[in-house]
Amino acid sequence: MKLLLHTCCAPCSVYCIDKLREEGIEPTLYWYNPNIHPYTEYKARRDCLKEYSKSIDVKAIFEEEYGLDNFCKEAVKDLKSRCVNYCYPVRLRKTFEYAKENGYDAVSTTLLYSIYQKHDFIKDYMENLSKEYGIEFLYRDFREGFWEGHNKAKELGLYMQKYCGCIFSEEERYQKKIEKDKEK
Repeated sequence: MKLLLHTCCAPCSVYCIDKLREEGIEPTLYWYNPNIHPYTEYKARRDCLKEYSKSIDVKAIFEEEYGLDNFCKEAVKDLKSRCVNYCYPVRLRKTFEYAKENGYDAVSTTLLYSIYQKHDFIKDYMENLSKEYGIEFLYRDFREGFWEGHNKAKELGLYMQKYCGCIFSEEERYQKKIEKDKEK
């Protein structure tokens, strides 16, 4: 199987790659994340994934599109639903397009690893893209290994981000902290 694995960051890829390799599947990582901001965060996540992929000898493809302008234009249309209206679709559709153009048999994503993502939406969306593009969606519920992968990523010294990726998710992180501080 020739699998293209959309990858949001190195820490989220650790468990996914390990599990796929245990199944005899050697993924090709695909970095396309124009939702990550600011640029310093984008660069830190991308560069960490580049180093990690080399260290474990896994092929990785990097689409270098920072994407702030388009992200802002699309996200502000509905900030509360930006993930399902823009962030997931733009990345996953581009992954299927790349897979189709380059002869991949299957597609998956490390977004299925995070306990913080909208898992059911991602699964359903990828099932629909699979039908549209005629490429298998390799579904795995990688969340079962979230803490195992998290701990391994920390042990490896990988860059551990503190928020999902966009400036609005960073704001939400701080807002939660402010609300907790008020409760004290």
